Amino acid sequence: MKCLRASLFLAAVLLPMVRLEAQNVVTDWNTIASTTIVTNSGKASVASGVWFAYTSIAVYDAVNAVHRIYQPFYYNGIAPAGTSDQAAAVAAAHRVLVNYFPAQQADLDAAFSRSSNAIMASAQAKAGGIATGEAAAAALIASRAGDGLEANVPYSPGTGPGIWQPTPPGFLPPLTPWLGQMRPFIMKSPAQFLPDGPTALTSEEWVAELNATRLFGDVNSTIRTPAQSEIGRFWAVHTGQQYSRAFVYLAANYRLDVMNSARLLAMLWTGYADAGIACWNAKYTYSFWRPVTAIRAGGGNSELTADTNWTSLGTTPNHPEYPAAHGCATGVTSSLVENFFGTRRVRVVVDSTAFSDGVHTHTFFSTADWYHEVYWARIFAGFHFDHSLVDGGAIGRQVAAQLASKHFRRGQRQGENENHDRK
Repeated sequence: MKCLRASLFLAAVLLPMVRLEAQNVVTDWNTIASTTIVTNSGKASVASGVWFAYTSIAVYDAVNAVHRIYQPFYYNGIAPAGTSDQAAAVAAAHRVLVNYFPAQQADLDAAFSRSSNAIMASAQAKAGGIATGEAAAAALIASRAGDGLEANVPYSPGTGPGIWQPTPPGFLPPLTPWLGQMRPFIMKSPAQFLPDGPTALTSEEWVAELNATRLFGDVNSTIRTPAQSEIGRFWAVHTGQQYSRAFVYLAANYRLDVMNSARLLAMLWTGYADAGIACWNAKYTYSFWRPVTAIRAGGGNSELTADTNWTSLGTTPNHPEYPAAHGCATGVTSSLVENFFGTRRVRVVVDSTAFSDGVHTHTFFSTADWYHEVYWARIFAGFHFDHSLVDGGAIGRQVAAQLASKHFRRGQRQGENENHDRK
């Protein structure tokens, strides 16, 4: 197990929250998607990435049909010369969101009108963009038909040491078991990157892992510092919405244009979705217990002592512990940001609404620092064990490597790309 040295605990830099004006229609519609998917429809933290991926892929394909620079994903069409890439992006995002969230059509139609009216282009350029965006959205919707979205996938937890059980205080049912069975976007199957499984309860490694989380993740921990407590709470929010804002900040901070914004967000959300699918497949394959269950029960090992009053700093999410979802999500997104910019030295700004004293903001100047803070945050929050975070990060990096090597690359036009669902 990794050595839990104080020198590795990353102190976050708290900066004043700065209002960022919309950079372009791509980031505008990423924000609209966040409202549609999460705020209004209540989609879960990791599962929300599927709808973000639908939207961002269609936007990417629509904008790319105008610029003809990168591989198409689902839509192979080529827009007429002079087509507005902004109109194409707006139309693609609007159509996808209306398709999956028809009850919100009135709000989405109003947003479409506002965005379209603000675009400075000729009527012909706009009309071409709208047609291109509609076509890209239609290709996405057709390609994803029957992919297992929100399918009825029954799951009943077992019993005994090591087995996941609903956790306090809500003892909620298992979250979105369908996610681990749906057809991926770039992986060959949901189980392509299935890890070896959680640490054996009979091992010395397990004793060390449980004790580390028990000491650092207790709501009343006497060894966790105030800065570490802030880090634990900072990341205990809806990850999809938190990263949606972070991706917008990233595009704005680096002044990305419409094409580059579309490509960045499509890469990040596609990776996020597939890492989530892989993670959930592993979670419900192994069904490993959470720290709050394991510690209260004595860890299933004679060297450990039950602490029946132990409570985690944060409220434990209602799905199995192994592998760590945030390890998967941050492993893939941090790796893809590094790939997109060609360096780890990227300024990443993330905010959190988890605090009663206002919004907290953490700024990182390296994707490695971003990942490592998230790693420790899940131990400080009392949500995970070391091995789960290691394997979650590995899943994310494997998804990122496959995505970056085969998709969203320069070149290939019509007829040259394979069916992305089956690669």
